[in-house]
Amino acid sequence: MDILAEILAEQSKKQAEKIAKWIGADAERFAPLMQLFLYGELKLIPRVAVVLGTVTDTQRELIMPYLPEMISRAMQPGMPDGIKRTVIRELQFVDIPEPLHGDVMNMCFDLLINPNEAVAIRAFSMTVLSNLAKIYPEIKQEIIVILEDALAQDNTPGFINRALKTMRALTK
Repeated sequence: MDILAEILAEQSKKQAEKIAKWIGADAERFAPLMQLFLYGELKLIPRVAVVLGTVTDTQRELIMPYLPEMISRAMQPGMPDGIKRTVIRELQFVDIPEPLHGDVMNMCFDLLINPNEAVAIRAFSMTVLSNLAKIYPEIKQEIIVILEDALAQDNTPGFINRALKTMRALTK
């Protein structure tokens, strides 16, 4: 299967599922998808991200070798929301390797405190930081302070709900 051709052929959930089914748990079939995500044209990223998310919903282990590159790409200035959102979304569900903890924490703190970031990016960052706080309890208070400040600002109900749940989890 030519993944690029299939992605360009149709933009639908059905098509994403078809490609994901073809990839399955095959790392070799997954590699071209990751190449498109990491190095493809920025205008293609939203379509690639849908397929990527569909694959990793059941095959998270496939992204593990790509985490350093994914994080590096998401941290580059001027990256579109689709790239950041996809990377941070994936980080919520995997055991991040210890050598990446510092970069991930810095990135997520930066995204969380920026009120100009998309709500989903900030919410996913909140969850990633909460997960890392289980390993690094010393960041709990910093997360709580940031969330209290964010709650004092105008935010969406979804963001507020996640912030409150995160704060409760961090104070247990």
